[in-house]
Amino acid sequence: MTDTLEQYAKAREALIAEDRRLRRDSSREPSEDELKADKVVRDIRAAEAVSVWGAEHPDIPHPFPGMEFLTGKSVIVKTEIFKILSKMPKGGLLHAHLDATVDVKCLLSLAYKHPALHIRVPDAVNATSVHTVLPEFKAFPKQAYSEVHELSQSPMQWVQLSKARDNFPADLGGAQGFDKWLTASMMINPSEAYGTHNTVAKIWQKFTNTFSVASCLTRYAPIFRDYVKEFLLTSIADGISYVEPRINFRHRFMDDVDGNECVPHREWLVMFDEVLKEVKEDLQKQGREAEFIGAKIIYTTLRFITPEELTWYTEDCIALKKEFPHLIAGFDLVGNENELKPLIDYLEPLLQFRERQKEEGVEIPFLFHAGETFGDGTEADMNMYDAILLGTKRIGHGKASQINGNLPRTGNCFGSVSNIVLVSSEVTGLVQLAEVARDSIKYSMLEPEEKQRALESWERQWAKFVKNVVA
Repeated sequence: MTDTLEQYAKAREALIAEDRRLRRDSSREPSEDELKADKVVRDIRAAEAVSVWGAEHPDIPHPFPGMEFLTGKSVIVKTEIFKILSKMPKGGLLHAHLDATVDVKCLLSLAYKHPALHIRVPDAVNATSVHTVLPEFKAFPKQAYSEVHELSQSPMQWVQLSKARDNFPADLGGAQGFDKWLTASMMINPSEAYGTHNTVAKIWQKFTNTFSVASCLTRYAPIFRDYVKEFLLTSIADGISYVEPRINFRHRFMDDVDGNECVPHREWLVMFDEVLKEVKEDLQKQGREAEFIGAKIIYTTLRFITPEELTWYTEDCIALKKEFPHLIAGFDLVGNENELKPLIDYLEPLLQFRERQKEEGVEIPFLFHAGETFGDGTEADMNMYDAILLGTKRIGHGKASQINGNLPRTGNCFGSVSNIVLVSSEVTGLVQLAEVARDSIKYSMLEPEEKQRALESWERQWAKFVKNVVA
């Protein structure tokens, strides 16, 4: 029996070792500083498993390491682990939808700066409807400003945003209640994510609603410029050195300062490029240019357009790539895979898109969303096969490993993601997170020489970070 137990122990040890060798960090030998920093973090994690997650928190039922970020946020952000990870150099942000990357409060503060902006609602806003009625925004020239002062006076009539806020009903909280209502219309809160919207269909509906409300503001040219800058600055502050935001180009024009729908896609990229250069120049003046490599855009449109319409967008994408080769990183189709068109429906225009790229001498990789479903053998599930056959360079989501709404409404969520991964795993440490950050640069759409420069810059920041953790 002793020999049998010894054989089993050896087989068990070999199996575990083989499994660990398949992990991303297995091929890299950690430095002495990395090992020291890793031990510091593991010791803190073990201590906080008792002091934080073993304690009672009145507002959080059944707290546990790795719990849903939205539910446990008030506790998570106060932990030493989170504070450490917030300073970690995180590499590239490769999956972010621009319309959902800036804090809603910041977006509203940008909107309040523009007196041309008006708001309307389909139904009267009252104690019953305030949680469900969705606002719509639009700018008007000064001579066309509305004379209506209150949203409640007449639904579907435009009201100047500032007047609507000043005259929001007192029983709904007045101006602060107005802010709260608009904020809720553009966010998914914990009770929605894990309670009332606890099915894929329900959370997708809420998810879609948040984008439809926010995009009315982000597609207003005077806000767009400031919004992009805020996205870049908050990404940098979060330790992100490169971003690849998806921008939805379905609307062929953005609104100008007077609300005229006349700003073409080309001007969107001009504004993005100007802001990007401005941010990089400011960093250079501060001696911080190594913190940020840059940004590229993933051109996206929605899965409900017709195959014939898709051809217009692919041609538009090619034209933009030719004029802004440094900005266009790839192409994607987004939207609820369970409800909207599968990739196979767009096969002909997508294959034609590849041929047209050869004719025009450009390269625009596919970076498809696929497999964002719980289905097995459904049309949405089949998107995985088509994405691979079409040569996608990356797959957004890949399998139903998360439900939309698990994370805060911000593209800069690496801190929350890495925190969840780290505190909920006894195997994962700083060394493993470093490989995730390296991969985010490796699998970006940066050119080879740009990747090399980005990796070298990241390695210098990482070395400084681990020394600080040890210290």
